[in-house]
Amino acid sequence: MNKNTSTTLILLLHLSLNTVDEGYAINPTCTCIRFTSTYGKERGTFSSPDYPRPYPPHIDCLLYTFLPSPHEIVELVFTDFDVYKEHLDCIRGDYLKVYSEGGIQGPGPPGINEYSAWSRVICGSRADAPPALYSHGPLLILEFHTGSRTSNATGFIGNYRFIDRRNFETDGVQVPETWCDYVFNSQPNRPVHGRLYSPRYPSSYPSNVRCTYHFNARLHERIKLVFEESFLQKGDESCLNRADIIKVFDGRSATAPVLAMLCNEVIGYEILSTGSELMVQFTANSNNPGQGFKASFQFQMDDKSSSDADVNKKSSTEAIAGLGPAVSAATSSCHQVFSSDKSKSGKLTSPLYPSAYPQKTQCHYDFLARGRERVRLVFEDFSLQRISDNIIDCESMDALDIFLYVDGRLEKMVSFCGNEKPKPIMSNGPKLSMEFRGIYSSRYSRGFKISYSFVEDYGIATGSQLLEFPCAFVFNSSEWGRGSVTSPNYPGLYPRDTECNYFFYGHENERVHLQFTYFDVEGVIPCEAVSASDYVQFSSQMIDTQSHRYCGQLKELHATSDKNFLRITFKSNDRLDASGFKADYIFLRDSEMHSITMPDEENAFRILVLWSMHLIIILLVCIIIYN
Repeated sequence: MNKNTSTTLILLLHLSLNTVDEGYAINPTCTCIRFTSTYGKERGTFSSPDYPRPYPPHIDCLLYTFLPSPHEIVELVFTDFDVYKEHLDCIRGDYLKVYSEGGIQGPGPPGINEYSAWSRVICGSRADAPPALYSHGPLLILEFHTGSRTSNATGFIGNYRFIDRRNFETDGVQVPETWCDYVFNSQPNRPVHGRLYSPRYPSSYPSNVRCTYHFNARLHERIKLVFEESFLQKGDESCLNRADIIKVFDGRSATAPVLAMLCNEVIGYEILSTGSELMVQFTANSNNPGQGFKASFQFQMDDKSSSDADVNKKSSTEAIAGLGPAVSAATSSCHQVFSSDKSKSGKLTSPLYPSAYPQKTQCHYDFLARGRERVRLVFEDFSLQRISDNIIDCESMDALDIFLYVDGRLEKMVSFCGNEKPKPIMSNGPKLSMEFRGIYSSRYSRGFKISYSFVEDYGIATGSQLLEFPCAFVFNSSEWGRGSVTSPNYPGLYPRDTECNYFFYGHENERVHLQFTYFDVEGVIPCEAVSASDYVQFSSQMIDTQSHRYCGQLKELHATSDKNFLRITFKSNDRLDASGFKADYIFLRDSEMHSITMPDEENAFRILVLWSMHLIIILLVCIIIYN
């Protein structure tokens, strides 16, 4: 359908009513248009009446019925969407209902009736419409209603496509008598890679379901898992507050350490197991299911051989060919791969360090962690040539570039140049890369010396780490009555795509008080997802979606628990970086809490008295002078 034929749409709708089975209509007054693949129309367009002109009012019930073949599902993509939003809930006035639950009902054709439940209701602008709609089975119906109010809303236009549902079949072996449990075994003469999906993907998954995916590699193999797309809920809430969640365990059962928890929207999230077993657990208990996830897996040989070193040595020598034999020999380790399978820590220096690095030096370093590990770089020395003190752009000078993997692609995090020693750096996942560009050099340019390590504690030195979460620490008053707590990698930049939780437990009559001595968390108040803000949140409950969020640079911040429990949640996204926070904490009995609050009140009272006396003295002096 296109705009040249849109003026005849209303007549076409009434004519098409006679060609539709009664079972397709929600009520007898509905008018229906059918799109079917049985006549060779496997793709096409659909639109609201009179599009792109405003649609008319008083459309009681207009059905768009999409009927693919039994082995197919429907995909709808709106290219424009403008339906007047009279009410926030979109169930009165102008709206578009989506029915995606239709299936085979007995020997007759698939359909819905007046008892069918819709999957969702849409109204508003393009931002309110989903990126795509998918049917659960071989039927999808849109029901368009308009109220009595005339508006300038132009309606909608979109593309439909019938796609083979077999393209979304999980490659594992389904466990007998289960709906969505699968086992993936590495076997000789079988593919070492494959795919897995949430139930009904790419359509929304059902509520009240739990699926497990077990991966069993062979000896000397590890498992690589990449969540290419994961759309559970919109927003940036803590996973502790979510009813739909994906947990990845570094072993065969839920008692193994948790490698990752996914609960919002994620693209290109990579996980590498430490051993030959891995388990994914998908739990969905919300009333508003998302689209779900699609992921790929691969069984990989572990990296404990020395063959990579020979390859790297050869490639690095070739890469700096033309600099002369002496230089090539001196920088034979310029291009390196550091894997946690071989060593958990070490030192890395620029070529010829502590002497000046050669001109036109280019080096590449890759770091590969596993399991819960993150890559951490601590700079012990840093001295690169500056061509001018007036230039602050590292792109035109000798520099060290740090790269992270964001949404499955390599993205530059930061560039360092000059002589100021950088703060520690931490990866956002199992991979981190560095590139060194020593273009100019001089006899005063020592280069750099870096201490690298693969850490599981996120650089957090206090508290007891929990295995039930990727990043969580417990502070018990019976073990630490007072101390300090920091963000990951403090005082360096905190890692992106990270959630850390801190749980403080006091005795029954105790509360915990925190005084932040440093606070720098990237974001804009009110620190929400719409502003791409990282945040810190305090709560006296384990699950809490209403607590206030904190971000930005704050000079004074303190928090006190309501009872004997306090949870601090730190959450960063994949955008910008900051140095995080440091706070001092102390557990106090209820009777001791005045020692924190009363001095401030007493000081305020003293200041008020002094100011009052000062004003009285000034007033008396003025009276004396003028008299």
